[in-house]
Amino acid sequence: MSPSSSPPSPRNRPGGGPNSPPELVLIADSDPEMAEFLAARLRADGFDTALARDGYQALAGIALRRPGIVLLEADLPFIDGLALTRQLRADPATASLPIILLCARPTSADKIAGLKAGADDYVAKPFDPAEVSARIDSAIRRHREVRESSPLTGMPGNDRILRELNSWIKRGHPFALCYIDIDHFKAVNDVYGFVRGDEFIKGLAECVYAAAGDAGAAPVFLGHVGGDDFTILCAPEHAKAVTGFLNDHFAVRVRELCDPLDVERGYIEHADRDRRVTRSRLPTLSIGVALSTRRRFTDAYEAVAEATALKSVAKSHSGPFVAFAEGRPPGSGRRPVFWSPEPAE
Repeated sequence: MSPSSSPPSPRNRPGGGPNSPPELVLIADSDPEMAEFLAARLRADGFDTALARDGYQALAGIALRRPGIVLLEADLPFIDGLALTRQLRADPATASLPIILLCARPTSADKIAGLKAGADDYVAKPFDPAEVSARIDSAIRRHREVRESSPLTGMPGNDRILRELNSWIKRGHPFALCYIDIDHFKAVNDVYGFVRGDEFIKGLAECVYAAAGDAGAAPVFLGHVGGDDFTILCAPEHAKAVTGFLNDHFAVRVRELCDPLDVERGYIEHADRDRRVTRSRLPTLSIGVALSTRRRFTDAYEAVAEATALKSVAKSHSGPFVAFAEGRPPGSGRRPVFWSPEPAE
């Protein structure tokens, strides 16, 4: 395999930070002139490139350098593009690798066969290098978003949350970072089991979406940190309404998901580590809200640290609680520094 690599341009690839390495594109094509031409154009667009002349070289290159995406000629020697696509999809190590097939004058049947084999896209020869570059961008972005999303809720995960938060900070947009956690969640898993616990998490995800919509919070970004932790990134003036609606929606969902007897008595009875019977209140939410209007954050980690600290403050109180730093919620009347929304009826 020929490395055919050169220093990339400063342009950032989609989803990457300013210090992210360029995405490696493996071009597997039996036409060396066409492959070199395309590689040069892709490097000019900020990609790194590697070349392979047949199916065996393509497999070796994928194992050696772990590209971010592969372009496979449909008529590759030794192992053709369709067979290679099927082989890559069958291997857990490469099952999620983005694949684009290259084919001279493909018919509809060719395209259908390639997509059924597992290819993400099809490009006809002769091609416009700018179009190929755009399709590579799109395929990499889609796979990254799927890879970084929570398998339980489908919401963006940690890496995507940090990138979005850094983007808001870089643009200078005022924001509220709401960090959400379920209280007494261990009792849910201990008594009802992890399947019901997953239903609580999915229910909270639905409540997060509903709360953002009810509050008319736009622009807004919703994320799932993991477990029972979620984030809402919105304008500061929307933080009070979003968190208020969220607590209301979640209180309703808790009554739907808990056993009727537990709802009636207001607690879940379970055994602690010492096998002593104890009671936990029905799940509520603790929310810490970091405000860029109260403090200038230089990066996402500072904002996350403040929201995390405020979430800990909220968890020190009983019942649903929202903790704001150094003052009342933006746009509200006079309230104490930390406030608890009225419980839903």
